Amino acid sequence: MKLPSISYLYTLYKQHPQIQTDTRKLKLGDLYFALKGPNFNGNVFALSALENGASFAIVDEPIPYGEAMDHRILQVEDVLTTLQALAKHHREQFTIPFIGITGSNGKTTTKELVYAVLASHYTTYTTQGNLNNHIGVPLTLLSIGLDAQMAVIEMGANHLHEIEGYCQYAKPNYGLITNCGKAHLEGFGSEAGVKKGKGELFDFLSNNNGTAFVMSDFDYLNAMSSHISNVITYGTSSGSIQANPTTVNGFLQVNFTQGTPFNSIQTQLVGEYNLPNILAAVSIGLYFKVPADKIKSAIENYTPTNSRSQLLKWKGNDVILDAYNANPSSMQLAIENFAKLNASNKIVCIGAMKELGNTSLTEHQALIQLLEKYSWNHVVLVGGDFENCTHQFTYFKDALEAKKWLQAQNLNNCAILVKGSRGIKMEQVLDCL
Repeated sequence: MKLPSISYLYTLYKQHPQIQTDTRKLKLGDLYFALKGPNFNGNVFALSALENGASFAIVDEPIPYGEAMDHRILQVEDVLTTLQALAKHHREQFTIPFIGITGSNGKTTTKELVYAVLASHYTTYTTQGNLNNHIGVPLTLLSIGLDAQMAVIEMGANHLHEIEGYCQYAKPNYGLITNCGKAHLEGFGSEAGVKKGKGELFDFLSNNNGTAFVMSDFDYLNAMSSHISNVITYGTSSGSIQANPTTVNGFLQVNFTQGTPFNSIQTQLVGEYNLPNILAAVSIGLYFKVPADKIKSAIENYTPTNSRSQLLKWKGNDVILDAYNANPSSMQLAIENFAKLNASNKIVCIGAMKELGNTSLTEHQALIQLLEKYSWNHVVLVGGDFENCTHQFTYFKDALEAKKWLQAQNLNNCAILVKGSRGIKMEQVLDCL
């Protein structure tokens, strides 16, 4: 049997540019790619996809079908690698800037800020949500229309050579690493492993005459980018753009001291740890000649969603909801930022951290020691290895138990930090506030 070539599949893709891997989300005319994994097999749903309106089904297992569907079922050697190869072929049709973004913390917020700035002036495509893995990156690439003037690609990774693989088909010619912290240690093995893994983006830029945007405050990023010929820096005391953070009414305000035509930007983000994210968006916007007023307006109008650095008013309380994800580095920043806030009646609700491997218990105990350095009205720990740590705080096995406890407190006029790894679902505690 002769397998369809990438050029043939690309011809079909140009006729049917919408791709779907989930039959529940299928729309008329979509190309269906039958992906499979440890707990699912999309090949099983190929016929159903065609019956529900898919134009073609790309599979990698023999599918019994009738003559009417003969030409609409295309068998390849492997659906995932075919999807990635198709994405690479599509990427190669463009000569526009492709900006790759990775890092341990803040990459989605940075991606959204950069997108907001660029989209204010250019036709820009970007990663939707956090589709930043081996499936999400090719799907993002294939969602880019031929009218694109800019593309912003988020790249997530939890082990070595993952970013390297994304770069082979995303081919970024610009890029930034937000930071390298204690995230996904189970896969990377150590902080050095995190730097090596995230640094694969800088390696690609170096080898392909690309340009890196670098937060100069982080010495390790300066070192990691030292082999790149084209580097644009920004920071608090060095770089082409310089600024310092303050907090105004609970929100981050960025005050610029060098390199911008505006003096300040008042954001709707909580936490001075978001300063590098803002500086990255400003730096990229100015580099690509986005008018200054559009840069300022895009950032000031950006509102975080999906439990990322959100400041919420909730039944008489001020709540910082940052429960999309968590690791030791982001936890430390969030707790230290919350400790500095000028607020009374502070309550900390912290969910356990995931993917820390054999460092998990040590990192959870270190987080408790950090919490013990400050004075809080109450600290609530939820789930995971907090159960095995030594502490005098309130502990619950899950967020729903914490919710019941909080509900019984009848809280009012409190400042509350809610943070934890996505799997702990700390946002559930808000139902009672």
